[in-house]
Amino acid sequence: MAVLIQVLLPPPTTIVFSNSFSTKLILTRRLRCRISNSSEVKSDEGSPKLEYKPGPLDDFFMQSFRNKLVEEVGSDSEKPGYVGLIELVKLLLLKGRTRSETSDAAVRILKSLFPPLILELYKLLIAPIAQGKLAALMVARVTVLTCQWLMGPSKVNIIDLPNGESWDSGVFVEKCQYLEESKCVGVCINTCKLPTQTFFKDYMGVPLVMEPNFKDYSCQFKFGVAPPEDDGNVNEPCFETCSIAGRRKIKSGECPLA
Repeated sequence: MAVLIQVLLPPPTTIVFSNSFSTKLILTRRLRCRISNSSEVKSDEGSPKLEYKPGPLDDFFMQSFRNKLVEEVGSDSEKPGYVGLIELVKLLLLKGRTRSETSDAAVRILKSLFPPLILELYKLLIAPIAQGKLAALMVARVTVLTCQWLMGPSKVNIIDLPNGESWDSGVFVEKCQYLEESKCVGVCINTCKLPTQTFFKDYMGVPLVMEPNFKDYSCQFKFGVAPPEDDGNVNEPCFETCSIAGRRKIKSGECPLA
């Protein structure tokens, strides 16, 4: 008996699974993201600018993430809201003795946010379809739907793959408030970029490379693209305003964890 699944995809996209685990994927038109709460508005200069309208689940997502941070760090911040969340992230960074230790802790937090078996089933059943394209398109849309409270305004966009194909499995963050609020390259690299790439590849079967821009605070997610072996972003020096570098009493601009 066939099971019909239509999840996070605009109609008339249909996926059919049979008892023999054979799959049939019918794509009758190009997939487009229609679930984002972001909209484009005109800036003073007339160029399009993303604007995010907070959704009813934002507080739930933030509190859930904060609770997992508290469990990992061992204490909570006295500060409320997003400012308190970023303070906890900095404590997570300071707690880790190495980059790998910090990244592993962040991966544990991401994994703990999902119900049991969801990740395993996604990796087993969805990730192999159409050479990984379906899984990449789906997680791009879910990221825009659920993570703008953390990153700021973002949208699905088209990316180029190393094999010459183009998929609309990218997510462009116009100005990442996670980086802007933390003011630390080490926080970006070790609690976001590296663990997020590892999480999607190892636990969801979706390769991902994230390309933060430390000049304008934008970030490009590329689902379906593996990180390069020599990733220049990983060794970027930190900002002169890095508060963690200040705590360590070292030369300004050289965060020890960047």
